Amino acid sequence: MREVRTLFVDAGEDGVRLDRWFKRRWPHLNHIQLQKLTRSGQIRVDGARAKPDTRLAAGAQIRVPPLPDAPPALEKGQIDPRDAAFIRSLVIYEDDEVLAINKPSGLAVQGGTKTTRHVDGLLSAWGEGLDRPRLVHRLDRDTSGVLVMGKGPQAAAQLAGAFAKRRAQKIYWAIVTGFPKPGEGTIDRSLAKQGMGDREMMAPADLSDPRAETAETEYVTLARAGPRAAWMALWPHTGRTHQLRAHMLFLGHPIVGDPKYNTLASQALSDGLKLQLHARRLVLPHPSRGTLALEAPISREMRAGFERFGFDQNKADPEPFRTRR
Repeated sequence: MREVRTLFVDAGEDGVRLDRWFKRRWPHLNHIQLQKLTRSGQIRVDGARAKPDTRLAAGAQIRVPPLPDAPPALEKGQIDPRDAAFIRSLVIYEDDEVLAINKPSGLAVQGGTKTTRHVDGLLSAWGEGLDRPRLVHRLDRDTSGVLVMGKGPQAAAQLAGAFAKRRAQKIYWAIVTGFPKPGEGTIDRSLAKQGMGDREMMAPADLSDPRAETAETEYVTLARAGPRAAWMALWPHTGRTHQLRAHMLFLGHPIVGDPKYNTLASQALSDGLKLQLHARRLVLPHPSRGTLALEAPISREMRAGFERFGFDQNKADPEPFRTRR
């Protein structure tokens, strides 16, 4: 739109905010653009300057200045160039058969209810059909770190098979509440889903429970911040939903920043921190040659935890479970 127009607020829009009135008509406008237009006085209500949160009255006159054009609609399978640049910026390894990214905390791996932006959708940056990389394993939305995809059906099937046959070594870093004693060991406790919807959680269960699934996690303490917290390396030998989070809670040392699997002590210790769980290292067979050993730098969320408790990531043994073999 290249001309100035005057529009009137409908009776059914009485009391609506100015910014929402604009978004209903021009949904491509973002908050920053509207802020600039109101702050500069280009948008006016009944001839006066107004703020984005101004409540409108039925019949009010709105001065609408020239607005930026909406971006061209994307065809099915296309991806916004900014999203394509974003997902490509996360790549830590790529060849003709394998793609690996450092998934940020907060980005879902797949879509679901109210989840429209996720890794699976962003993989359109590589193309569609046979060109589109395929997911072969998962990470929780709030867990950062190494996520691997296969390029082409054969590579994806071989990578997925490595996970299914437990030929993939997944090493996570976590900051947990307190200090586990002993400082290393194995948690062998089956888990079952309990609750429904947002309240669904994994909880310890007896194998006689038909919902129970075997779950095993090996752990080693890398450092401790006195009695308050410990930096752990966790190796899940099975791949159950929320396994590490549920197992550490079962052990009595929940992961710091976990909004679901927590205690009063871990809630108090978290204070502003996001989930302190990061998929640090992944070692698995390459689909056609040798072995892949991938590492992901810690996320900014995890870095905040390291800084709070005084941990130094450069002092970690890259193979902390070597002495337990």
